[in-house]
Amino acid sequence: MTSKLDQLRQMTTVVADTGDIEAVTRLKPVDCTTNPTIVLKALGTPMFADAVKEAVSWGKSQNGSSEGVVAAVADRLAISVGAALVGLVPGRVSTEVDADLSFDTEASIAKARQIVAAYKERGIGQDRILIKLASTWEGIRAAEVLQKEGVDCNLTLLFSKAQAIACADAKVFLISPFVGRIMDWYAKSTGKTYTAEDDPGVLSVRSIYDYYKTNGIDTIVMGASFRNVGEIEALAGCDRLTISPALLEELSKAEGTLERKLSPDKAEKQEPVKVDEKTFRWMMNEDAMATEKLSEGIRLFGKDLGALRAMVQKELAAA
Repeated sequence: MTSKLDQLRQMTTVVADTGDIEAVTRLKPVDCTTNPTIVLKALGTPMFADAVKEAVSWGKSQNGSSEGVVAAVADRLAISVGAALVGLVPGRVSTEVDADLSFDTEASIAKARQIVAAYKERGIGQDRILIKLASTWEGIRAAEVLQKEGVDCNLTLLFSKAQAIACADAKVFLISPFVGRIMDWYAKSTGKTYTAEDDPGVLSVRSIYDYYKTNGIDTIVMGASFRNVGEIEALAGCDRLTISPALLEELSKAEGTLERKLSPDKAEKQEPVKVDEKTFRWMMNEDAMATEKLSEGIRLFGKDLGALRAMVQKELAAA
């Protein structure tokens, strides 16, 4: 019998949420998405030992402040992980702009251009990558500029309709609304155990999907941050889903019929809303979950970015 993973692939583009080369080779996703946490884990494996040595050697030859060299080497390593993944998937690989730039539009644009140039130096065109930005107001504005330059963006850490609408207005290529982290917040605040059908994260993505499809919005909806296969099955039919290797494995072994839950022709009509900066900030202020999880997500990515740079600093000192 066809596995649920194979059935899912017939209705949804499956993306691997990992930098694990072996897992990507085995599970054959269309795209891959990375973040500082994933990059840090990948660099800790033997497969990237040579990449670390090369980046450190390159860093030793660079001029500038110690802090600047460390940041440059960390960037080079992130690109090394991304480039390895590009060679394994037919689609795109997302590479993240530094979390500490989440509230700086101009710096985010500059960093994104650097990422595109770094991939180009390795013979990888911008049609194979997505620039990943946090869904802050500033991040969305950066994406708007980049999209006009032909650089497609993936807006991450998205927890609310306000963020999704602002991304659509900016003509962002793709958004990554989080499921599991939303559910985590509600489970903690209410003490309730949710099923897939009343999971707040699932309901949030379904609502965003319906808003996009009934208002002619081309931005791709890619559900992310899953805690169990039930959440994934409840979003079968979503444009894309980015899934961890563990859950991909579980789906590959699961049998039974997978019902399509989302499709453009079944989307419930929602009236369009215009979200300017004032409205965006007010809507976020009124949504405690979205505000807290966005801030927490940026802090966590910032922490792992700091850990990556600390590793680089240690390697440079030892070289």
